[in-house]
Amino acid sequence: MAYLVLESGEVYKGAWHGGEDRAGEVVFNTSHSGYEEIATDPSYFSQIVVMTAPMQGNYGIEDDVWESRQIWIEGFICLEIQDTERDHAWRQRLTTKGIPLVTEIDTRALVLRLRSGGTPWGALINTNSEAEARQKAEKLISAKKTMDKDWVYLTSRKEPEVRKGLNLVGPRVAVLDFGSKENILRELQSRCSELKIFNSRTSVQDILAYNPDGIMLTNGPGDPADVKVAIGTVRELLGVKPIFGICMGHQILGLALGGKTYKMKFGHRGSNHPIQDNILQQIYMTSQNHGYAVEQSTLPEDVKVTHINLNDGTVAGFYSEKRKCLGIQYHPESCPGPHEASGLFSYFIERMI
Repeated sequence: MAYLVLESGEVYKGAWHGGEDRAGEVVFNTSHSGYEEIATDPSYFSQIVVMTAPMQGNYGIEDDVWESRQIWIEGFICLEIQDTERDHAWRQRLTTKGIPLVTEIDTRALVLRLRSGGTPWGALINTNSEAEARQKAEKLISAKKTMDKDWVYLTSRKEPEVRKGLNLVGPRVAVLDFGSKENILRELQSRCSELKIFNSRTSVQDILAYNPDGIMLTNGPGDPADVKVAIGTVRELLGVKPIFGICMGHQILGLALGGKTYKMKFGHRGSNHPIQDNILQQIYMTSQNHGYAVEQSTLPEDVKVTHINLNDGTVAGFYSEKRKCLGIQYHPESCPGPHEASGLFSYFIERMI
């Protein structure tokens, strides 16, 4: 039997399909597809993901859609999983990596709890006793909390990587890897002549030594205020080179500008979030995955809020011509999901040429 034990005391019973007992922050995602992209997105580092769409695993697996080199989630919860003789590929992929897979939990009740009470730490435990599940969960959660809080550094590649682009006359872009999705790099490669991807704690001197035409700050996990080195690095680069920040990169950019960030009650995770975009002059649906946001009132006067989340009015993007920076809180590179926002990559490239 499977138990999801929340740090706040609630316990949910379900069916165990394999993997190891693990702990993480319990979050929910409203996407109807994309379970592989979600699981391999480094932004989900240390998180147990609850899918609101009831049936998962139905279309199997495909390595080409992975957003990184590994699975980052700590657990996968859904109402039903494709686990038949004909196709059990997604279940097998998760459990062979040690990721616990749990079904038959009342995901509707669980998501309502997360919406009303926020996203707590929790643990997935395989046992027949609720008392034992609670004991094991407490130990796992306590141990998990002792890890380095700079989750960006834990997911960032440690050595620089150079990738050739498809546009031979395009710009060269330095990428600060905060836990990057592959599709950000693919979007850049299609428009650039070359990328050089750097660790999150790379110095200003090493970045400028590459002589890039612009700088990309990628997505990544955790609290932006816990990220070491990068905020100061970006602050020094402001106005020197055009900078484009996505998700965590947007939040780091906001902090470098002197703004503040705050933890949202349950965050935005899904591929159906409406955005008003005053740069592309459109309203469109977007893919999102973040638990923190930039506080609008703390941004400098020359930084204009250009994108608004129409669900709750939170800041979804800002731009400063003076400081040559663009920050976007969602994923314009989304795959799968809506593609209208991908034009923001072209907008960024145009600022460099």
